[in-house]
Amino acid sequence: MDIRRGARSDLMDYQQLTGLLEDYVKPRDRIGALTARGDLVRVRKGLYVFGEPWRRRAVDRLQLANLVYGPSYVSLDSALALHGLIPERVEEVTSVTTGVRRRFDTPFGVFSYTPLPPHRYTPGMAWRDGEGGPVLAATPEKALADKVWTDKRFYPGRLGDFDAYLFDDLRVDPERLGALDLERLNAIARAYGSKKVTLLARWLARRAEGGA
Repeated sequence: MDIRRGARSDLMDYQQLTGLLEDYVKPRDRIGALTARGDLVRVRKGLYVFGEPWRRRAVDRLQLANLVYGPSYVSLDSALALHGLIPERVEEVTSVTTGVRRRFDTPFGVFSYTPLPPHRYTPGMAWRDGEGGPVLAATPEKALADKVWTDKRFYPGRLGDFDAYLFDDLRVDPERLGALDLERLNAIARAYGSKKVTLLARWLARRAEGGA
C-alpha cells in the first residue's frame, strides 16, 4: 500500500493521513476507499489504524486510549490491573481526563473517560513503556487514589471501612498494596484535598506500621 512506506506509526490522525495522500486530488475519498477495503480502520472521527495485514505490531490499547480522547491518561481499573494491584483482566480501558465524561465503543474495544478537576489530575501520572510505545498512565498510588475518589458506591466513615472495600470489593493484592510509595500517596492526597483520599493514605500508613 502506497502510504504504508511513509507512515512512521500504525496510528494516524486525519491530518497525518492527508499529508501522506497529498498527491491525490481527493484524499478524503482515498481514505474512504482504504477504510472500506479494510486497509485502514477508523477508530473514531479523525483517528485511524492500519488494517491488520499492514500493521507492524499489535495495537496497544493503552496507547490508543491516550489518543482516543484527551487530555487523558490511563487510570482506575485499567491502571490497577496494569500494576498488578487487582487480578482481573479489565476489558474496558479506563482513563481520567480534565474534559467531560466520555465513552467510545470502537473496533478495538470500549474506552471510558472519567473527569477529574485539574488540581487532582496531574499529580501521580507518568510515562511508561507500552507495547506500542510510550503510554501516559497513573502510578499505582494515583490509580488507587483516583479509584477511591471516583467510586460513588464507597463512602468511608472510618479507617476500618477500607479493609472490606479494598480486599473484598476490589480484591486488591495485599503484597502489592504493601509496596506502594506512601510518600507519593501522601503528596497525591495533599493535592487532592479530599477526605476519602486522605483517609486512604492514613489507612495505608497505619497498615504499614502493623496496625491494620
